[in-house]
Amino acid sequence: MRRNEQIRLSPLRVIGEDGEQLGVMTNEEAQRMARDAGVDLVEVAPNVRPPVCRIMDYGKWKYLQKKKGGKSHEQSLKEVR
Repeated sequence: MRRNEQIRLSPLRVIGEDGEQLGVMTNEEAQRMARDAGVDLVEVAPNVRPPVCRIMDYGKWKYLQKKKGGKSHEQSLKEVR
């Protein structure tokens, strides 16, 4: 997933932190909004036009995904026993 300055395309469809659509805007404007909020701009759907980006805390999201993945691994180990 590309985030922040790695995103080069413009315009972007932007989704806010709480899930509401903020509309189609330029890359610079979306990056400024994310920077002002203190979070990251993450590209979630790069193959559509305009690409969809979300304003969110990427580190927190990645941590939660890793945490979810670990639980399923524990359960499969218990089943093998």
